[in-house]
Amino acid sequence: MSDSVVVPSDREVRGTLDSPESDRCVVACPPHPRMGGSRSDPRLEAVSESLSCACLRFDYGAWDGGRGELGDTRDALAWARDSYDRVGLFGYSFGGCLAVVAAARESVAERPPEGVVALSPAAALSKDIDAVAAVAAVECPIAVVYGERDTTVDAEAVADRIRERGGEVLTLPADHHFVGQTAKVGARVAELL
Repeated sequence: MSDSVVVPSDREVRGTLDSPESDRCVVACPPHPRMGGSRSDPRLEAVSESLSCACLRFDYGAWDGGRGELGDTRDALAWARDSYDRVGLFGYSFGGCLAVVAAARESVAERPPEGVVALSPAAALSKDIDAVAAVAAVECPIAVVYGERDTTVDAEAVADRIRERGGEVLTLPADHHFVGQTAKVGARVAELL
C-alpha cells in the first residue's frame, strides 16, 4: 500500500509513502533529477520493497544545482521526523551525497536519523555539498554500498572516510547502476538500515 505525500517545503516536493502503517520510516533520496532520477528509480523501489517499515520516496523540486535539492532532502527528513518515532535516511548516487550531508550534525542537531546508508554516493556536488567532508559530522550509524566497477562517481572516497570512522562498507561486483542486481541491492541496503 502506498500514499501520496506533499512534503511541507518552499519548493514543490512530492513523494510516495510505501507501507505507511509503521512507527519507523526511511527517507529515500533519488539520483540526479537531470539524469532521470526520481522517486520511481528501480534501486529506490527495491530498497522500499525490502524494508519492513515505511519508506518515503520523494522527487526534488525544480533543479537548483544541488542547494535546493539538499533543502528538499532536509524537508523530507523533517516531515518524516514529525510523522514517525524512528527515521532512517538512504540515498543513491546524487541522492547518496545529499543523504550523507543531510545527516550531518549541523543539519539535524535536535534529532539525527537512526542511521544513514549511501548507495554509490557522489563524493561531492559542490564545495558546500561534500559527502566526504560531512561523514565526520554524522552522529548516527553510517554505511555505504557501491559497485567495484563504478566509474560514474567517486564512491570509494566516501567509503574510505566511512571506514576510517568505523562505519560499514559493502562492495558488490557491479557498476554504478547495479544492472540485474536491484533486488540484491535492495535487500543489502535494507539489512544495513
